[in-house]
Amino acid sequence: MTTQNNINYSRIAEAIEHIKLNFKEQPNLDDIARKVHLSPFHFQRLFTEWAGTSPKNFLQYTSIEYAKKLLKENKATLFDTAYETGLSGTGRLHDLFIKIEGMTPAEYKNGGKNLHINYSFAECPFGNILVASTQKGICYMAFFEEEDMALTTLQEHFPNASFQRKLDMIQQNALFIFQNDWSKLHQVKLHLKGTDFQLKVWETLLKIPMGQLSTYGNIAHQLNNPNASRAVGTAIGSNPVAFLIPCHRIIQSSGTFGGYMWGNTRKTAIIGWEAAKTNSN
Repeated sequence: MTTQNNINYSRIAEAIEHIKLNFKEQPNLDDIARKVHLSPFHFQRLFTEWAGTSPKNFLQYTSIEYAKKLLKENKATLFDTAYETGLSGTGRLHDLFIKIEGMTPAEYKNGGKNLHINYSFAECPFGNILVASTQKGICYMAFFEEEDMALTTLQEHFPNASFQRKLDMIQQNALFIFQNDWSKLHQVKLHLKGTDFQLKVWETLLKIPMGQLSTYGNIAHQLNNPNASRAVGTAIGSNPVAFLIPCHRIIQSSGTFGGYMWGNTRKTAIIGWEAAKTNSN
């Protein structure tokens, strides 16, 4: 990120954290702007540019009561949702199809032996992101603060693979998801290393439409194993593909957002961003 982008991202992240911690008081524009040391006018413009909606609406989208409302409405439709995620573009609707292909047992067991992985670093509305791909699809995607640590984590995930820093077409296609215009976005294929249960959980997450939420218990019910909420939580926590596999759409049954591998503030930001995008269209 550029220096100014870093500053803007930090300010928006701080504002979102303030909203998350103080939603019960329903802070107004002046309160939040003062927290990030900006004038109300400048803050409103910067926040709207980043999130696609006003701070006031974003506050609504990230409040506990709104989360409970989304959960209640979501229960009736989750079981009937196809393996597709509706994405609202500017004035039009695009269907993003994400297909998961599991690695072979040998690839899984051998830690990616004989796999050649391209990787690159990019910027998105939620910070810096590392994206990696094999010849079959995206195999890893993660938000990060430091490039070296991000690369080390990727290499630990595939200890026996070979790596090359290279942005390929598979990665470029996946990164189009962060743009407002999805006209260039084609089917995204994922090539993942996971157990059968993990793959089933990750596939089930893809059933949750953009702007909606679910719970660990709901996912367990969809897998016909209502007592597996804890195992579901473990599988969700090991999701290797940030954002594309929407583990951020899983919250606690109480309506609180719960934890997130890449930070609770980022999770809150993504939920609010998606709700804003969906409601604005």
